[in-house]
This record gives sequence, structure tokens and C-alpha cells, in this order.
Amino acid sequence: MNEIQTNIYNAARSALTELLNENRPFFNPVRLLAIGGSSSEMDGGVIGHQSTYELGEALAQAVIDMSKEHGFSCAFQCCEHLNRALVVERETAEAYQLNIVCVVPQPKAGGSLATAAYRAMKDPVVVEQVSADAAIDVGQTLIGMHLRAVAVPIRLKTNTIGHATVTAARTRPKLIGGERARYSID
Repeated sequence: MNEIQTNIYNAARSALTELLNENRPFFNPVRLLAIGGSSSEMDGGVIGHQSTYELGEALAQAVIDMSKEHGFSCAFQCCEHLNRALVVERETAEAYQLNIVCVVPQPKAGGSLATAAYRAMKDPVVVEQVSADAAIDVGQTLIGMHLRAVAVPIRLKTNTIGHATVTAARTRPKLIGGERARYSID
């Protein structure tokens, strides 16, 4: 990896560590993490205009490494040309009963991040949608559509990866019942 790739890899690990360590009452455990990323934005450009596979590869590898270390599954969002479908391991698709579609992402149709994830995974498939417990969005790729309700924004100290803005969220169950409701046993 060159210096830029190393910086992206390290910043991604830092952002993920912060997100995983954010523990507020009622947060769902992070079992499935969705990630979207624009290599164009990471490189200082405009989303969708200068896809750089090596930057997508650095981000994908950081997430895959963290998923192995912390025991969560990951879903990598494709670009709008593939309707923001997601790359996951087949075992994840089967465990969550996700709808598999037939497509193989490419840098110009799916994006560099999804393409790199697809190439790095053991048995990758593409699915239409997920309901993730947490998400990281690198470069304002609009990852929120793949989060469970209720999404809670998390302000990370690592708020950029490369030149791209980082947005993160965790989810929690809906609080229902009104003023008489209690949300803990004690």
C-alpha cells in the first residue's frame, strides 16, 4: 500500500473502532454493519467522477479486517448504477434471508469500494437491501436506507477518511408506549 492507501486504511479502522465503542442505552449490538464509500471523494474529487480502485480496496480491507477481529458481518453498498445494492458474504445473505441478485460490481457500475469488497470476499453475493445495526458513510453516499429503525447519528472524532466526510450511525429498538411505559426492569 502507498501512503494514501495506508492513511485511508488506518482512518477507517479508527472510525470503526469509535463506532463500535459507542455504547448508549438500548443500542443494538453490531452484528451487521453497512458501509458506503466514494473513492472519488476520498481522493478529493466529486462523487462518481474519478473512481480509484486502490482507495476502495484500502477501505474495504480495513472493514473486512475489523469484521474478522470483532465478529460482525459487513455489507458494502454499491453506487446508484446498481440501485445501491450491497455486497455481502453468501453466509450473511443466507443467515439474514436476504434477496440475492445477479450482478458483479465494477468500478464504473457499482463503485470501487463494492468491487474491491467483492474481490476480497470468500464467497460474495450481491443483495438488494439490508437492515444493518450500524453504518459508516464515507463521502456522503447515502447509506441510511440500509439501517434499521431507529438510527442514531454518532459524531466521530475521525470525521474524514482521505478527503471524504464520514457520517456514522448506530441503531436502537423503537421506544413505544408513551409516558406510562418503562424501558428497563428496575
